[in-house]
Amino acid sequence: MTFLVALILVLLLQWLHLRLLRLELPERFHRSLPWLLLACHLPLALFGLLRMAGLGGHSALPLLRSLARLGFYLQAITVLHLAIAMLAEGAWRLWRRKRPAEDTPEEAPIEPGRRAFLRTAALASAGAASVLGAGGARQALGDPILTRRDLAFADLPPGLDGLRIAHLSDLHAGPLVSPSLLRRWRVLAERERPDLVVFTGDLVDSRPEELAALLEAFQGFEPPLGRFAVLGNHDYFDDPRPIWRDLEQAGIRTLENSAALVTRGGDVLAVLGLQDPMARNGRFRRMNFGPGPRPDEATRQVPAQAFRICLNHRPSEWEQARLAGARLTLSGHTHGGQINLIPGFSSAHLLGPRTGGLYREDDDLLYVSRGLGVVGLPVRIGAPPELPILTLRRG
Repeated sequence: MTFLVALILVLLLQWLHLRLLRLELPERFHRSLPWLLLACHLPLALFGLLRMAGLGGHSALPLLRSLARLGFYLQAITVLHLAIAMLAEGAWRLWRRKRPAEDTPEEAPIEPGRRAFLRTAALASAGAASVLGAGGARQALGDPILTRRDLAFADLPPGLDGLRIAHLSDLHAGPLVSPSLLRRWRVLAERERPDLVVFTGDLVDSRPEELAALLEAFQGFEPPLGRFAVLGNHDYFDDPRPIWRDLEQAGIRTLENSAALVTRGGDVLAVLGLQDPMARNGRFRRMNFGPGPRPDEATRQVPAQAFRICLNHRPSEWEQARLAGARLTLSGHTHGGQINLIPGFSSAHLLGPRTGGLYREDDDLLYVSRGLGVVGLPVRIGAPPELPILTLRRG
Protein backbone atom coordinates (compact mmCIF):
# COMPACT_ATOMS: atom_id res chain seq x y z
CA MET A 1 0.00 0.00 0.00
CA THR A 2 2.84 2.41 0.87
CA PHE A 3 4.52 1.76 -2.47
CA LEU A 4 1.20 2.23 -4.34
CA VAL A 5 0.58 5.60 -2.66
CA ALA A 6 4.15 6.70 -3.44
CA LEU A 7 3.77 5.58 -7.07
CA ILE A 8 0.52 7.53 -7.49
CA LEU A 9 2.16 10.63 -6.00
CA VAL A 10 5.15 10.32 -8.35
CA LEU A 11 2.85 9.90 -11.38
CA LEU A 12 0.82 12.95 -10.36
CA LEU A 13 3.93 15.07 -9.88
CA GLN A 14 5.35 14.04 -13.24
CA TRP A 15 2.04 14.63 -15.03
CA LEU A 16 2.05 18.20 -13.66
CA HIS A 17 5.73 18.50 -14.52
CA LEU A 18 5.08 17.32 -18.07
CA ARG A 19 2.41 19.97 -18.55
CA LEU A 20 4.74 22.64 -17.23
CA LEU A 21 7.66 21.54 -19.41
CA ARG A 22 5.44 21.57 -22.50
CA LEU A 23 4.53 25.14 -21.68
CA GLU A 24 8.13 26.22 -21.18
CA LEU A 25 9.92 24.28 -23.94
CA PRO A 26 9.62 24.62 -27.73
CA GLU A 27 7.12 22.32 -29.43
CA ARG A 28 9.81 20.19 -31.08
CA PHE A 29 10.64 18.68 -27.66
CA HIS A 30 7.07 17.84 -26.68
CA ARG A 31 6.88 14.38 -28.26
CA SER A 32 10.03 13.08 -26.55
CA LEU A 33 9.30 14.50 -23.07
CA PRO A 34 7.05 11.63 -21.83
CA TRP A 35 9.63 9.04 -22.88
CA LEU A 36 12.46 10.91 -21.17
CA LEU A 37 10.50 11.15 -17.93
CA LEU A 38 9.58 7.46 -18.18
CA ALA A 39 13.24 6.51 -18.70
CA CYS A 40 14.21 8.51 -15.59
CA HIS A 41 11.55 6.94 -13.39
CA LEU A 42 11.46 3.34 -14.56
CA PRO A 43 14.54 2.36 -12.48
CA LEU A 44 12.99 4.03 -9.43
CA ALA A 45 9.73 2.09 -9.84
CA LEU A 46 11.58 -1.18 -10.51
CA PHE A 47 13.83 -0.69 -7.48
CA GLY A 48 10.78 0.03 -5.33
CA LEU A 49 9.11 -3.18 -6.48
CA LEU A 50 12.25 -5.18 -5.74
CA ARG A 51 12.48 -3.63 -2.29
CA MET A 52 8.89 -4.65 -1.63
CA ALA A 53 9.91 -8.20 -2.57
CA GLY A 54 12.89 -8.01 -0.22
CA LEU A 55 15.43 -8.00 -3.07
CA GLY A 56 16.13 -4.31 -3.66
CA GLY A 57 19.08 -4.09 -1.29
CA HIS A 58 20.94 -6.99 -2.88
CA SER A 59 24.55 -6.17 -3.66
CA ALA A 60 24.13 -7.49 -7.22
CA LEU A 61 22.00 -4.45 -8.13
CA PRO A 62 24.33 -1.44 -7.65
CA LEU A 63 23.58 0.07 -11.08
CA LEU A 64 19.82 -0.10 -10.61
CA ARG A 65 20.19 1.41 -7.14
CA SER A 66 22.22 4.33 -8.55
CA LEU A 67 19.72 4.94 -11.35
CA ALA A 68 16.85 4.80 -8.84
CA ARG A 69 18.61 7.42 -6.73
CA LEU A 70 18.81 9.69 -9.80
CA GLY A 71 15.07 9.24 -10.23
CA PHE A 72 14.60 10.21 -6.59
CA TYR A 73 16.69 13.34 -7.13
CA LEU A 74 14.44 14.20 -10.06
CA GLN A 75 11.50 14.21 -7.63
CA ALA A 76 13.21 16.95 -5.63
CA ILE A 77 13.88 18.94 -8.81
CA THR A 78 10.27 18.44 -9.88
CA VAL A 79 8.86 19.71 -6.60
CA LEU A 80 11.13 22.78 -6.70
CA HIS A 81 10.32 23.48 -10.34
CA LEU A 82 6.56 23.21 -9.75
CA ALA A 83 6.73 25.42 -6.66
CA ILE A 84 8.66 28.14 -8.53
CA ALA A 85 6.23 27.84 -11.46
CA MET A 86 3.25 28.35 -9.16
CA LEU A 87 4.83 31.50 -7.75
CA ALA A 88 5.73 32.70 -11.23
CA GLU A 89 2.19 32.04 -12.50
CA GLY A 90 0.76 34.02 -9.60
CA ALA A 91 3.16 36.89 -10.28
CA TRP A 92 2.28 36.81 -13.98
CA ARG A 93 -1.45 36.99 -13.34
CA LEU A 94 -0.99 39.80 -10.81
CA TRP A 95 1.15 41.77 -13.25
CA ARG A 96 -1.35 41.30 -16.09
CA ARG A 97 -4.19 42.40 -13.85
CA LYS A 98 -2.40 45.61 -12.88
CA ARG A 99 -1.53 46.63 -16.45
CA PRO A 100 -3.65 49.47 -17.91
CA ALA A 101 -6.62 48.31 -19.96
CA GLU A 102 -5.33 49.94 -23.14
CA ASP A 103 -2.12 47.96 -22.92
CA THR A 104 -3.93 44.63 -22.74
CA PRO A 105 -6.47 44.40 -25.55
CA GLU A 106 -8.63 41.31 -25.43
CA GLU A 107 -7.44 40.11 -28.81
CA ALA A 108 -3.72 40.36 -27.90
CA PRO A 109 -2.08 36.98 -27.48
CA ILE A 110 -0.63 36.52 -24.02
CA GLU A 111 0.68 32.95 -24.32
CA PRO A 112 4.18 33.85 -25.67
CA GLY A 113 4.75 36.32 -22.84
CA ARG A 114 3.51 33.89 -20.24
CA ARG A 115 5.75 31.17 -21.63
CA ALA A 116 8.78 33.45 -21.61
CA PHE A 117 8.01 34.53 -18.06
CA LEU A 118 7.76 30.92 -16.84
CA ARG A 119 10.93 29.99 -18.72
CA THR A 120 12.80 32.83 -16.99
CA ALA A 121 11.46 31.70 -13.63
CA ALA A 122 12.60 28.14 -14.38
CA LEU A 123 16.11 29.34 -15.18
CA ALA A 124 16.14 31.44 -12.03
CA SER A 125 15.00 28.46 -9.96
CA ALA A 126 17.73 26.30 -11.50
CA GLY A 127 20.30 28.90 -10.53
CA ALA A 128 18.92 29.20 -7.01
CA ALA A 129 18.85 25.40 -6.65
CA SER A 130 22.48 25.20 -7.78
CA VAL A 131 23.57 27.79 -5.22
CA LEU A 132 21.54 26.21 -2.42
CA GLY A 133 22.72 22.74 -3.41
CA ALA A 134 26.38 23.74 -3.39
CA GLY A 135 26.05 25.46 -0.04
CA GLY A 136 23.99 22.61 1.37
CA ALA A 137 26.51 20.01 0.21
CA ARG A 138 29.33 21.98 1.80
CA GLN A 139 27.40 22.10 5.08
CA ALA A 140 26.52 18.40 4.94
CA LEU A 141 30.05 17.22 4.12
CA GLY A 142 31.94 19.64 6.36
CA ASP A 143 32.94 19.14 9.97
CA PRO A 144 30.04 18.80 12.38
CA ILE A 145 29.41 21.30 15.13
CA LEU A 146 30.82 20.00 18.40
CA THR A 147 28.12 20.74 20.98
CA ARG A 148 29.72 20.59 24.42
CA ARG A 149 27.14 20.74 27.20
CA ASP A 150 27.10 20.10 30.93
CA LEU A 151 23.92 18.37 32.12
CA ALA A 152 23.22 18.77 35.82
CA PHE A 153 21.28 16.29 37.96
CA ALA A 154 20.72 16.81 41.68
CA ASP A 155 20.66 13.06 42.31
CA LEU A 156 23.67 12.13 40.18
CA PRO A 157 25.89 9.73 42.15
CA PRO A 158 29.26 11.35 43.01
CA GLY A 159 31.24 8.75 41.08
CA LEU A 160 29.49 9.72 37.84
CA ASP A 161 30.21 13.45 38.17
CA GLY A 162 32.20 14.58 35.14
CA LEU A 163 31.41 11.53 32.99
CA ARG A 164 31.69 12.50 29.30
CA ILE A 165 29.48 10.97 26.62
CA ALA A 166 30.11 11.22 22.87
CA HIS A 167 26.69 10.99 21.23
CA LEU A 168 26.80 9.90 17.58
CA SER A 169 23.52 9.62 15.73
CA ASP A 170 22.22 9.13 12.19
CA LEU A 171 25.55 8.38 10.54
CA HIS A 172 23.79 6.78 7.53
CA ALA A 173 26.88 4.97 6.29
CA GLY A 174 26.22 4.23 2.64
CA PRO A 175 26.23 5.86 -0.79
CA LEU A 176 25.98 9.44 0.50
CA VAL A 177 28.46 9.14 3.38
CA SER A 178 32.00 8.24 2.38
CA PRO A 179 34.47 6.21 4.46
CA SER A 180 36.69 9.29 4.74
CA LEU A 181 33.81 11.23 6.31
CA LEU A 182 33.20 8.42 8.79
CA ARG A 183 36.89 8.46 9.71
CA ARG A 184 36.77 12.23 10.24
CA TRP A 185 33.86 11.85 12.67
CA ARG A 186 35.83 9.21 14.57
CA VAL A 187 38.85 11.54 14.87
CA LEU A 188 36.70 14.41 16.17
CA ALA A 189 34.95 12.17 18.72
CA GLU A 190 38.21 10.59 19.91
CA ARG A 191 39.84 13.99 20.45
CA GLU A 192 37.19 14.75 23.07
CA ARG A 193 38.39 11.80 25.19
CA PRO A 194 34.90 10.60 26.17
CA ASP A 195 34.31 8.00 28.86
CA LEU A 196 31.45 6.52 26.87
CA VAL A 197 30.47 6.44 23.19
CA VAL A 198 26.86 5.85 22.14
CA PHE A 199 25.28 5.42 18.71
CA THR A 200 21.58 6.25 18.64
CA GLY A 201 20.45 4.63 15.42
CA ASP A 202 20.41 4.91 11.64
CA LEU A 203 23.91 3.54 11.45
CA VAL A 204 23.42 2.58 7.79
CA ASP A 205 21.43 4.08 4.95
CA SER A 206 19.48 0.92 4.15
CA ARG A 207 21.68 -2.20 3.75
CA PRO A 208 23.49 -4.26 6.41
CA GLU A 209 26.70 -4.45 4.38
CA GLU A 210 27.03 -0.65 4.58
CA LEU A 211 27.99 -1.05 8.25
CA ALA A 212 31.46 -2.36 7.31
CA ALA A 213 32.79 1.12 6.50
CA LEU A 214 31.54 2.47 9.83
CA LEU A 215 33.10 -0.35 11.82
CA GLU A 216 36.40 0.08 10.00
CA ALA A 217 36.39 3.82 10.70
CA PHE A 218 35.80 3.34 14.45
CA GLN A 219 38.08 0.34 14.86
CA GLY A 220 40.45 0.79 17.81
CA PHE A 221 38.45 3.63 19.38
CA GLU A 222 37.95 2.14 22.85
CA PRO A 223 36.64 4.60 25.48
CA PRO A 224 37.09 3.49 29.12
CA LEU A 225 33.41 2.67 29.76
CA GLY A 226 32.63 1.12 26.39
CA ARG A 227 30.58 1.66 23.23
CA PHE A 228 26.85 1.05 22.96
CA ALA A 229 24.25 1.30 20.21
CA VAL A 230 20.60 1.04 19.32
CA LEU A 231 19.23 0.66 15.81
CA GLY A 232 17.11 3.24 14.02
CA ASN A 233 14.35 2.92 11.45
CA HIS A 234 16.79 2.85 8.50
CA ASP A 235 18.63 -0.06 10.08
CA TYR A 236 15.41 -2.08 9.74
CA PHE A 237 14.94 -1.40 6.02
CA ASP A 238 16.54 -4.81 5.58
CA ASP A 239 17.28 -7.76 7.85
CA PRO A 240 18.96 -6.20 10.93
CA ARG A 241 20.47 -9.44 12.22
CA PRO A 242 23.79 -8.94 10.36
CA ILE A 243 23.99 -5.46 11.91
CA TRP A 244 23.45 -6.84 15.42
CA ARG A 245 26.05 -9.54 14.78
CA ASP A 246 28.71 -7.26 13.31
CA LEU A 247 28.30 -4.61 16.02
CA GLU A 248 28.79 -7.20 18.75
CA GLN A 249 31.82 -8.70 17.01
CA ALA A 250 33.34 -5.21 16.77
CA GLY A 251 32.87 -4.64 20.51
CA ILE A 252 29.90 -2.29 20.21
CA ARG A 253 27.21 -3.65 22.48
CA THR A 254 23.73 -3.48 20.97
CA LEU A 255 20.97 -2.63 23.43
CA GLU A 256 17.59 -3.65 22.06
CA ASN A 257 15.23 -3.52 25.05
CA SER A 258 18.17 -4.34 27.28
CA ALA A 259 20.67 -2.62 29.54
CA ALA A 260 24.37 -2.56 30.34
CA LEU A 261 25.84 -1.64 33.71
CA VAL A 262 29.10 0.30 33.96
CA THR A 263 30.89 1.40 37.10
CA ARG A 264 32.77 4.64 37.68
CA GLY A 265 34.04 5.90 41.00
CA GLY A 266 32.22 3.15 42.80
CA ASP A 267 28.79 4.15 41.41
CA VAL A 268 26.72 2.38 38.78
CA LEU A 269 25.46 3.81 35.50
CA ALA A 270 22.79 1.84 33.65
CA VAL A 271 22.83 2.38 29.88
CA LEU A 272 19.41 1.34 28.56
CA GLY A 273 18.39 0.84 24.95
CA LEU A 274 14.87 0.73 23.54
CA GLN A 275 14.08 -0.96 20.25
CA ASP A 276 12.78 1.19 17.42
CA PRO A 277 9.09 0.73 16.46
CA MET A 278 10.26 -0.11 12.91
CA ALA A 279 11.33 -3.52 14.25
CA ARG A 280 7.66 -4.49 14.17
CA ASN A 281 7.41 -3.89 10.42
CA GLY A 282 10.94 -4.04 9.05
CA ARG A 283 11.86 -4.62 5.42
CA PHE A 284 8.95 -2.43 4.34
CA ARG A 285 6.38 -4.18 6.58
CA ARG A 286 7.14 -7.66 5.31
CA MET A 287 9.01 -9.04 8.35
CA ASN A 288 8.91 -8.70 12.11
CA PHE A 289 12.22 -8.38 13.93
CA GLY A 290 11.03 -7.50 17.42
CA PRO A 291 8.28 -6.00 19.56
CA GLY A 292 9.36 -2.36 19.42
CA PRO A 293 10.10 -0.41 22.61
CA ARG A 294 9.59 -2.41 25.83
CA PRO A 295 10.66 -0.42 28.91
CA ASP A 296 9.90 -3.33 31.27
CA GLU A 297 12.25 -5.65 29.38
CA ALA A 298 15.01 -3.05 29.24
CA THR A 299 15.02 -2.56 33.02
CA ARG A 300 14.50 -6.15 34.14
CA GLN A 301 18.06 -6.60 35.45
CA VAL A 302 18.78 -2.97 36.43
CA PRO A 303 19.43 -2.25 40.13
CA ALA A 304 17.14 0.35 41.67
CA GLN A 305 20.07 2.55 42.77
CA ALA A 306 21.65 2.76 39.29
CA PHE A 307 21.50 6.12 37.52
CA ARG A 308 19.77 5.50 34.19
CA ILE A 309 20.36 6.94 30.74
CA CYS A 310 18.51 5.66 27.68
CA LEU A 311 19.41 5.37 24.00
CA ASN A 312 16.21 5.84 22.03
CA HIS A 313 16.39 6.65 18.32
CA ARG A 314 13.13 8.62 18.04
CA PRO A 315 12.45 11.56 20.37
CA SER A 316 8.75 10.83 19.92
CA GLU A 317 9.36 7.74 22.11
CA TRP A 318 10.68 9.78 25.05
CA GLU A 319 7.74 8.76 27.22
CA GLN A 320 8.76 5.13 26.82
CA ALA A 321 12.26 6.00 28.05
CA ARG A 322 10.83 7.86 31.03
CA LEU A 323 8.73 4.81 31.88
CA ALA A 324 12.04 2.95 32.07
CA GLY A 325 13.23 5.49 34.66
CA ALA A 326 15.72 7.23 32.36
CA ARG A 327 16.95 10.52 33.77
CA LEU A 328 18.69 11.33 30.49
CA THR A 329 17.48 10.15 27.08
CA LEU A 330 19.59 10.48 23.93
CA SER A 331 17.87 10.53 20.54
CA GLY A 332 18.37 11.52 16.92
CA HIS A 333 16.15 10.76 13.91
CA THR A 334 15.09 14.31 13.04
CA HIS A 335 18.32 15.55 11.35
CA GLY A 336 17.18 18.95 12.61
CA GLY A 337 14.99 18.99 9.51
CA GLN A 338 18.09 18.57 7.26
CA ILE A 339 16.71 20.99 4.65
CA ASN A 340 15.10 24.08 6.18
CA LEU A 341 14.25 26.58 3.46
CA ILE A 342 12.20 28.87 5.73
CA PRO A 343 14.46 30.80 8.15
CA GLY A 344 13.57 30.10 11.74
CA PHE A 345 11.38 27.10 10.94
CA SER A 346 12.60 23.51 11.14
CA SER A 347 11.00 21.04 8.77
CA ALA A 348 11.60 18.47 11.53
CA HIS A 349 8.38 19.76 13.12
CA LEU A 350 6.68 17.39 10.66
CA LEU A 351 8.06 14.56 12.82
CA GLY A 352 7.03 16.07 16.14
CA PRO A 353 7.70 18.99 18.48
CA ARG A 354 11.19 17.93 19.60
CA THR A 355 13.40 18.80 16.65
CA GLY A 356 16.85 19.23 18.17
CA GLY A 357 18.66 20.26 21.32
CA LEU A 358 17.82 19.89 25.00
CA TYR A 359 14.33 19.31 26.44
CA ARG A 360 13.16 18.96 30.05
CA GLU A 361 10.19 17.26 31.69
CA ASP A 362 10.23 17.64 35.46
CA ASP A 363 13.76 16.52 36.39
CA ASP A 364 14.31 14.36 33.29
CA LEU A 365 16.28 15.52 30.26
CA LEU A 366 16.17 14.63 26.57
CA TYR A 367 18.89 15.56 24.11
CA VAL A 368 18.01 15.32 20.41
CA SER A 369 21.01 15.40 18.09
CA ARG A 370 20.75 16.76 14.55
CA GLY A 371 22.90 13.80 13.60
CA LEU A 372 25.93 13.47 11.36
CA GLY A 373 24.82 11.99 8.04
CA VAL A 374 22.18 12.73 5.44
CA VAL A 375 19.29 10.86 3.91
CA GLY A 376 17.84 11.22 0.41
CA LEU A 377 19.87 14.22 -0.72
CA PRO A 378 23.53 14.92 0.15
CA VAL A 379 22.52 18.36 1.38
CA ARG A 380 21.90 20.15 4.68
CA ILE A 381 20.43 23.65 4.82
CA GLY A 382 19.93 25.40 8.14
CA ALA A 383 20.66 22.14 10.00
CA PRO A 384 24.42 21.55 10.19
CA PRO A 385 25.62 18.12 11.35
CA GLU A 386 26.20 17.80 15.06
CA LEU A 387 28.40 15.78 17.40
CA PRO A 388 27.21 16.34 20.99
CA ILE A 389 29.72 15.88 23.82
CA LEU A 390 27.65 15.72 27.00
CA THR A 391 29.13 15.86 30.50
CA LEU A 392 27.12 14.68 33.51
CA ARG A 393 27.32 17.01 36.48
CA ARG A 394 26.13 16.69 40.06
CA GLY A 395 24.18 19.70 41.23
